Amino acid sequence: MKSPNSLKAGFLANLKHDFPASIVVFLVAVPLCLGIALASGAPLFSGIISGIVGGIIVGSFSGSQLGVSGPAAGLAVIVLTTIEDLGGFEIFLLSVVIAGIIQILLGIARAGIIGYYFPSSVIKGMLSGIGIIIILKQIPHAFGYDKDFEGDVFFEQADGHNTLSELYYMLDFISPGATIIAVVSMLILMLWELPFMKKQRVFQIIQGPLMVVIAGILLNLFFQSMPQFALKPEQVVSIPVSDSVAGFFGQFSLPDFSQITNPNVWVAAIVVAVVASLETLLCLEATDKLDPFKRVAPANRELRAQGIGNLVAGLIGGLPVTQVIVRSSTNIQSGGRTKASAIFHGIIMLGCVVSIPFILNLIPLASLAAILFLVGYKLAKPALFRQMYKLGWSQFLPFIITILGIVFKDLLFGIGLGMVVAIFHILRNNFKKPYFFSSDTYKEGEPIRIVLGQDVTFLNKAAILQTLNHIPENSNVIIDASNSVNIDQDVIEIIEDFGRGSAYKNIELELIHRKDKDSLGDPFKEFERTILNGGSKEKNKMISEKT
Repeated sequence: MKSPNSLKAGFLANLKHDFPASIVVFLVAVPLCLGIALASGAPLFSGIISGIVGGIIVGSFSGSQLGVSGPAAGLAVIVLTTIEDLGGFEIFLLSVVIAGIIQILLGIARAGIIGYYFPSSVIKGMLSGIGIIIILKQIPHAFGYDKDFEGDVFFEQADGHNTLSELYYMLDFISPGATIIAVVSMLILMLWELPFMKKQRVFQIIQGPLMVVIAGILLNLFFQSMPQFALKPEQVVSIPVSDSVAGFFGQFSLPDFSQITNPNVWVAAIVVAVVASLETLLCLEATDKLDPFKRVAPANRELRAQGIGNLVAGLIGGLPVTQVIVRSSTNIQSGGRTKASAIFHGIIMLGCVVSIPFILNLIPLASLAAILFLVGYKLAKPALFRQMYKLGWSQFLPFIITILGIVFKDLLFGIGLGMVVAIFHILRNNFKKPYFFSSDTYKEGEPIRIVLGQDVTFLNKAAILQTLNHIPENSNVIIDASNSVNIDQDVIEIIEDFGRGSAYKNIELELIHRKDKDSLGDPFKEFERTILNGGSKEKNKMISEKT
């Protein structure tokens, strides 16, 4: 594992890593911002605004060193329908402002802890699923067929096709110029991945993706004189270009505060806040797993940072922002080390949109597709699949189900499906696992000792019930609760029922309590009074032991 010493050396020491990475993230982020704005039914410039806010504002307040924020494709459908339902983009901006305030409050309330309850297998499945989606979605762009918007992560597409059918449909629309650019771009990236290239200092500073974009622009200009190879407008980046300073600032929008009492605005704000927070927490956890320095970002601080970002974005005409795994993983794979790379990418985006939008509009989407191919492959390496399979079905099944859900539906559906499988496996293990009584070590004639854990919940009901039901007649049973701090009432009732029936099976039952049961409260007090002091007292007794 890499040494963290260089991270402590300060801003300047990491600048040689962060600045080149920020350029690559910027190049990938621009078309994604535009594509998501297009899919959201919002002005194209609103996506750029969110990319800038996600970089500069969220990056400044975030505690995540490698996470990159911006408009998220997962919110595109919600934004599209909400704008239509509310009747205007300016009204929707007000809901974004309110959503930001809600996220800040969630961060203050420490709701970020929710992110820690997602199993590692599901998070790894999310990363691999996103990697596969990136590859599948970028194949048509690499061949010049660009009907689906850049950054789409849904299986069903707005153009009437789906992720898989698009691969077949694109065969009728292959563009020679875009295909050549994609092939050349891939060759450059493969060259930059060779070990001897990585050892050269100059090639550590000049990133392969940057050379890909430069080569793409030059080929695009060269092909303009060759009609059969010339790229079409939809095959290149398309940033709105202003002819004056006034025109540039005219692309910003203000929220309609007159709708503050509109209940639909508040409902939309809650939906945006919840979905954006959930996507952020998932991406935050995934980014931490990809971090080569194994740092853990503070989840509550991230929620507050996202809230500030959405508050600002809503005030100046931007789409809702979240932390985004595509940009974050691109940042990591490009060598970013601190959050300076995320901030720089926002600054570069702002500077380029103001000064050289015409140059950005020469970048072929086929070149960016090649860059994203590499990102997708590194997220979904075959080695990860082999590793998860070796860990057993308890890890592999949630992992693969999450991937399938993401690829054939969308991100949140895949995560939810993976969580269901993971939880089902936990419940199944709680039923099957003989945690409380080991039949392997039991010898006939000896007391059967069932040891309860420190915290016994309803999840343990099945295991305890199964164990008690299989205890033979004429046995001496000791239920040891001396280490138990909390026992659910459901479990107490199961033991009570067993106590009532034990006399009929000639079973002698002993309950061992904590020594300090009086100070902590005794969950078996009623059981002792009604059962152990009742008619079966000769077979049952209560004893106390030290903890």
